[in-house]
Amino acid sequence: MSTSALTHHVRVLATPGDRHDEILTPAALDFVGHLAAAFGERRQWLLKERRRQVLRLASGSPLEFPMVTAAVRADSDWRVVPPAPGLTDRRVEITGPPERRMAVNALNSGAKVWMADFEDATAPTWNNIVGGQLTLLDAIERRIDFTTPEGKEYRLGDSSGLATIMVRPRGLHLEEEHLEFDGRPVPAALVDFGLYFFHCAQRQIDAGYGPYFYLPKLENCYEARFWNDVFVTAQELLGIPRGTIRATVLIETITAAFEMEEILHELREHSAGLNAGRWDYLFSLIKTFGHRTDFLLPDRAKVTMTAPFMRAYTELLVRTCHKRGAHAVGGMAAQVPGKDPAANEAALATVRLDKEREAEDGFDGSWVAHPALVPVCREVFDGVLGDRPHQLDRTRDDVEVTPADLLSVRRISGPPTADGVRTNIAVTLRYFAAWLRGQGAVAVDGLMEDAATAEIARVQIWQWLRHRVIDRESVERILDDEVVALGAEYPWAPVDDIRALFERTAMTGELPLFFTPDAYSRHLVKRAEAQA
Repeated sequence: MSTSALTHHVRVLATPGDRHDEILTPAALDFVGHLAAAFGERRQWLLKERRRQVLRLASGSPLEFPMVTAAVRADSDWRVVPPAPGLTDRRVEITGPPERRMAVNALNSGAKVWMADFEDATAPTWNNIVGGQLTLLDAIERRIDFTTPEGKEYRLGDSSGLATIMVRPRGLHLEEEHLEFDGRPVPAALVDFGLYFFHCAQRQIDAGYGPYFYLPKLENCYEARFWNDVFVTAQELLGIPRGTIRATVLIETITAAFEMEEILHELREHSAGLNAGRWDYLFSLIKTFGHRTDFLLPDRAKVTMTAPFMRAYTELLVRTCHKRGAHAVGGMAAQVPGKDPAANEAALATVRLDKEREAEDGFDGSWVAHPALVPVCREVFDGVLGDRPHQLDRTRDDVEVTPADLLSVRRISGPPTADGVRTNIAVTLRYFAAWLRGQGAVAVDGLMEDAATAEIARVQIWQWLRHRVIDRESVERILDDEVVALGAEYPWAPVDDIRALFERTAMTGELPLFFTPDAYSRHLVKRAEAQA
């Protein structure tokens, strides 16, 4: 890495762990430091712009397709780069945290892609973050095989059948408080991206693939430009050809839905398409328009992908992607098989219907959360794609979506039910308990829950309280019941901390934009004496 010397170096403020020195090498930390120096202030500006946008929309400014980028949308000539090796066929993608057992299962699952998720599916303890980087390094080096104390073996299969690795770093709003640069925490997104890229980019290229990423929670094309510039700089620093990185952007904020073409355009030399992220999209809708009664949502289970505004969002995503030669990847099937055959059959039938809708709408693939769902998702897309790797030729010129279509929420409005309120509280508390214990993906009532589902569950409670469609006394009674039930179910759970976290993030006058920054700083940051 040929670079100018840094005035300040990245300092590790955490206790050293097993094999951490393999990831936190001086050269790797210097690489992360260069990224922090180059992009730290710009990230702060982008976060301030997010807050300004929230205030603009709250004051009544309309959300529309931007006039300033109309020329990008009107220009019919540009396309994103062709698919990179290992990303041509994406009919089934599996997601999960970069934990060793889950990594082996995901890579062997028969899915075309494994998204190693440092964001919603990982509770960002320091050991989870560095351990996740070790998992990825070991998987690429094929030294991840292990046997549990009970004698169960986890072994990678033949390389030709393994899923292609993509990495989702944490969002731009998060910081890594165990690393310090120039007296401030390092942006978590640059830590996750930078450590993986430094250690694994060339290894992936040597294996015939490349460093591939998923980008979460982007809100506009300027954030896409930020990431494209990060990619260009990282490739230059390590002497890797420009355009080697590929990234799929999750369209999971309401403002990003109005700038899909612009986001693809900014990343066109590094783009691997767009993905539809359901729960975060609804979460974003409430954060953005929660002050308005015409954006009240009913129970989250009733807000299906067939709702008019969700159909508009997904069909526009497919049309946008295929117009520009990019893959369109569908949303998550979160069902987790259990011991009840009848329940499993019903769950698989639900997954099948969801995937049939996506494949028929033109999506090139979709997400699942569990290896047992891979066969049904693959079967559905096999039935539509056949031997073709994708359906980019389906340009969906029949789709016309207006701003009003994307915002037509009142057509599915309805009062929340008592069961819906209780479910949201119960899921949020149980997820908080798991997250504070260091587990970012947890099965609750047959569904794999992560930070996105916890976020939509808690902001729905906030929205219903704000508009008095439920009363605070009823919420507090249910909360009392569910806290007691949580303590009985999980005797180890810090129920007082969990209740306080819920009250701070779901029952206050002003909605915290995310639960994670506060909970992370209070509970997951464990600093040691600073080390050089």
